[in-house]
Amino acid sequence: MHMAVMRHGRAVMFDTSTTGRSLMRLPQDNCRTDPRAKEEGTMDCWAHSVEFDYNTGGLRPLKILTDTWCSSGAFDADGNLVQTGGYFEGDKVVRVLSPCETCDWLERPNSFAEGRWYATQQVLPDGRFIVFGGRRAFGYEFVPAPGRMNDKANYMPFLRQTTDDAENNLYPFVNLLPSGNLFLFANDRSVIFDYKAGKIVRELPKLPGGSRNYPASAMSALLPLDLRNATAGDPDPVVIICGGALKTAFRSGENNTFKPALRDCARINPAAPDPRWETEDMPIGRVMGNMLILPTGDLLLLNGAAKGCSGWGFARQPILTPILYSPRKEQGSRFRPLASSTISRMYHSTSAVLPDGSVLVAGGNTNAAYNFSGVDFPTEVRVERFSPPYLSKDRVGSRPRIDAASVPADGMRYGSPFTFRFSMPSEPVGQPDVMVTMYAQPFTTHGYSMNQRMLILPVTTFAEEGRSYTVTVDAPRKPELAPRGYYLVSVVAKGLPSVSAWVKIL
Repeated sequence: MHMAVMRHGRAVMFDTSTTGRSLMRLPQDNCRTDPRAKEEGTMDCWAHSVEFDYNTGGLRPLKILTDTWCSSGAFDADGNLVQTGGYFEGDKVVRVLSPCETCDWLERPNSFAEGRWYATQQVLPDGRFIVFGGRRAFGYEFVPAPGRMNDKANYMPFLRQTTDDAENNLYPFVNLLPSGNLFLFANDRSVIFDYKAGKIVRELPKLPGGSRNYPASAMSALLPLDLRNATAGDPDPVVIICGGALKTAFRSGENNTFKPALRDCARINPAAPDPRWETEDMPIGRVMGNMLILPTGDLLLLNGAAKGCSGWGFARQPILTPILYSPRKEQGSRFRPLASSTISRMYHSTSAVLPDGSVLVAGGNTNAAYNFSGVDFPTEVRVERFSPPYLSKDRVGSRPRIDAASVPADGMRYGSPFTFRFSMPSEPVGQPDVMVTMYAQPFTTHGYSMNQRMLILPVTTFAEEGRSYTVTVDAPRKPELAPRGYYLVSVVAKGLPSVSAWVKIL
């Protein structure tokens, strides 16, 4: 259900604690008390969270005390995963997992004034987090500091107005804009929200065709922010939303009728003088898909279904073929089908970009309990590692290689030069061949990667010494462009990305 890649070479994966027995146990001396057991004091010794070593396949069980069903999350400036909300006893909880080989979940109960179930969490320029929405929660709250509790939520009429009889506005899409305001999309409507003043400052055109948020579950991302031509001002922020479902899809699914997923992809620059949606069609309609930004700046669309919507057993026709979307190409040539999987991944599937540029793909459970056999779509416990085209056998040996020792240990500072070295194992490159990207790892759940963010940095100096190169880039000039924290920095040479280096921006 949930996945995030930590900076110590591990991915954390976790699920609700109510679906039943998982396939991994907690140590006998580290079981949790089951808060919903009929008999008081009943212990639950099954792991509902694991730390996965994606290089060795090793697993370490983690102990979650409260239910994380359909919760939200983001990384703080120190690389800790701050995770919020959930269900039942977990809906007002803040949880923290730090990146170390012995760390486990720490929980802060009763942090929120309202339960946050199917909410969205966004990191802010000052390092705080804001959490929007959730089931029967028509407002927002800021994540309180440790030891503090919110006594009141902030009501937001927009979140109530965008709720219909199937909701279709849960897990709203939220993006931090270079202006410091927030882009907020729910159902088929979007606004720019000034969280400091607590008011909507701009209403954007409606996106026609259907609904885009849970359970209609489209894919969405902020396209890479290109700083190469925006040194004096802010880059154009462009939001993309692809797929989704008809507004009636959930109610139809209750009657075992599965409507075709939406096929359109729509882009908008919410900061434009006259913002409008630009639309084109994907090769196939997709609901419950995942959308990830690759180190090249292209997008990977994977998982999901061609019919139905999110929910237990509410979808059919799993889509096995991922699509590469190239946003810098002309309309009509942006989509490219890639190698297919053989594993169905629909509801509760997830994915993440790894530092080597491959994609970790996991999950998928359309059943109300864990069912590993005897159903149309068994609960999926296999994990895949997908290789985009730049990892093909004929290209992978030509990738640039960052000299890890040359990466400044004290990180990157806003508005300052950042210098490091890389080498090319084969053909030489010049400055026009090279692009440097930095990528914020998201928290991914229900097909939505919260706080996913990429920036393309301007190269200011470039020097060649044989097959080794020294490159200097300008760091983003303000946290509104790149909130403080750890990013994956990659050199892309002639379309081939290096293995990324973890770099902290201060």
